[in-house]
Amino acid sequence: MHKAVMYFGAALALAGALAQAAPTSPYAGGEGRDIKALAPEEVEALLEGAGAGFARAAELNRYPGPVHVLELADALALTPEQRARTQTLYREMRAAARALGAELIAAERALDRLFARGEATPERLDEALARIGAARTALRGVHLRAHLGQRALLTEAQVHAYHRLRGYAGEGAHSHGDGRQPRH
Repeated sequence: MHKAVMYFGAALALAGALAQAAPTSPYAGGEGRDIKALAPEEVEALLEGAGAGFARAAELNRYPGPVHVLELADALALTPEQRARTQTLYREMRAAARALGAELIAAERALDRLFARGEATPERLDEALARIGAARTALRGVHLRAHLGQRALLTEAQVHAYHRLRGYAGEGAHSHGDGRQPRH
């Protein structure tokens, strides 16, 4: 009897160890989300018009973003006109981004519902993905265009200072990645 209890205990310990070692999905816990493909913080960022990495290509290639330029306004020695135009650029970008963020959320919600209701077909999937793609592209464009507009408002010295202040002044900070020096 004592051996049986020992074997049973060992079997339980092994089963527990195997259960702990079993891989879990990185999606675990997302089943209860309103929109399965978007984490709550992603939804919040989209509704707020936050950059959420949409303009990283511009930001890291010496095209400053309006929100960060405003944060660094004193350090960049913005003129009153530059500050006012940057504030306008930021307000316009944020308003457009909020509207497009809401559009993207609605498109993702529609995709989620297709699957939740068992109504997904190749045709419906293609339509849903086209709506998501169009909203995401438009949203990214709003953020990237704001960086283009911001760059045009700054002097090259201010762009350089921004780049350094944001912590991008490491190796290769002055090139476009193709050996050319940045132009303004």
